[in-house]
Amino acid sequence: MTTQELNKSTTFLRINKTNIQTLLQKKQQDLPITMLTAYDYSTSHAVDQVGIDMILVGDSLGMVFLGYSNTLAVTMDDMIHHCKAVSRGAHHAMLIGDMPFMSYQISINEAVKNAGRFLQEASMDGVKLEGGRERIETIRAIRDAGIPVMGHIGFTPQSINQLGGFRRQGKSANAAKRLLEDAILLQESGCFSIVLELIPARLAQWISGRLEIPTIGIGSGSGCDGQVLVIHDMLGLYDQLSPKFVKKYLNINQEIKDALKEYKEDVENHLFPSVEHSFEMNEEEWELFLQDEVNQSFIKP
Repeated sequence: MTTQELNKSTTFLRINKTNIQTLLQKKQQDLPITMLTAYDYSTSHAVDQVGIDMILVGDSLGMVFLGYSNTLAVTMDDMIHHCKAVSRGAHHAMLIGDMPFMSYQISINEAVKNAGRFLQEASMDGVKLEGGRERIETIRAIRDAGIPVMGHIGFTPQSINQLGGFRRQGKSANAAKRLLEDAILLQESGCFSIVLELIPARLAQWISGRLEIPTIGIGSGSGCDGQVLVIHDMLGLYDQLSPKFVKKYLNINQEIKDALKEYKEDVENHLFPSVEHSFEMNEEEWELFLQDEVNQSFIKP
């Protein structure tokens, strides 16, 4: 397929904006749903152009963009700032804002207010929050305010201290049963979709088959209705962590380092900028400048 044909194909595919009904239809037709994270204008624009169904402005930006060791330090203002940038770049994908730590745990009223900011200030189409049965009343309140909610169970990064680190979930029969129950409760509370993170593949497929709403997997096998990855992981931009479940499609971090090293060497060896990277004055204007400069040099202060 030529570039021109690809552009036409992509344009045709993305005439309409992805919404909840689009996702439900995909699940019913057994069509995989695609989702990636993005945190800035340029990246979201590229993700949107290739036809990804959903973009998550994840609180993972705390690690890959802001340099924190985990997601706990991310604030609402951080999220709103990045969500605004993403919404300027993406016009067809469904945009989901990740509610950060302590933005929905304090009170239901506070949770609704913060969820509303994602739509009102940052042009998101919905929000995501972590937790199962303990979040049911909060989810219902946010949904009743007219705000679409995506759930998130399994490994929940905001509970990293409670979980004892980056650990797989649902490994025992009792834990698996609890995750299934949580997923059903989230569906009943009004979630339009649920992220399943770091749970056994068979369990994720089983839960997906029991639900009417789509599941989005990350580190949970191919049996989910869709998949999501942190874009910095899949492109090899973030190398502090290398989760087993990530497929690296590029190693941009190394390419960037190679380019920076080459730039440094070019500057130090007077190879950059070269003639083709510079411009000159008109010769006549240059001569006038020199003449004036010479005359000025004889003028005493």
